Amino acid sequence: MENLYNELMKDVRFEEGLKACMNCGVCTAICPAAEFYDYDPRKVVDAVQLRDDDEIIRLLKSETIWYCGECMSCKTRCPRGNTPGFIIMALRTMSQKLGYFTESEKGRQQLAIKRTVGENIFKYGYCAATYAVNPKMHPEQGPIWEYILENTDDVFERLGGQINGIGTGPLRKIPQDALDELKKIFDVTGGTEFFETIEKHSKAKAAEMGLQFSSEGTDNDYFVEVYTANSGSHNSHDI
Repeated sequence: MENLYNELMKDVRFEEGLKACMNCGVCTAICPAAEFYDYDPRKVVDAVQLRDDDEIIRLLKSETIWYCGECMSCKTRCPRGNTPGFIIMALRTMSQKLGYFTESEKGRQQLAIKRTVGENIFKYGYCAATYAVNPKMHPEQGPIWEYILENTDDVFERLGGQINGIGTGPLRKIPQDALDELKKIFDVTGGTEFFETIEKHSKAKAAEMGLQFSSEGTDNDYFVEVYTANSGSHNSHDI
């Protein structure tokens, strides 16, 4: 692979996101993530502009690039028309492709997102399918999610939906031919290969950490580790 900065330049999001940063810090001032994490988009852009492979690799391995919520508030305020959020997207993709995402706690969570939200698209046609959520994995929801599951038909009838029913409305049944078409779109656009790359690097990391890993599902040691791990250090500087 050639120089990482040149590789980033091939990503249209990076090209659109970085024009001429003067490090004024307006992006950091408006960034909601910077309020909760020790996250500074100005510093990320500054590091990338060095065009130094070692510096870029440090970012790719860091927790930092996973803190951005991709709200794009930075895009609306930058006086030079930069979009640090786009730069973060390009860095995340590179980290996933090269396997560096497994070097950080937040990065390793990519497997959990792939096996839940990502695979829900193939199974149900929805990213967030209510009936696929395990309340025990989402204690932050309190009793609400469990109530919805226990009273699914009633709740969604009042919302105009029909769980797995034919017709219109939230959570209607997606026909198999539509699901097959979604899968083909992922195959053609590289989405399937991207998912496989996340699996490959995660499996290697599980072996390195000495944790049991299975090729699917959530009932394995590595998935539980990446899903539940919280070092409590995400407010400390790592850039």
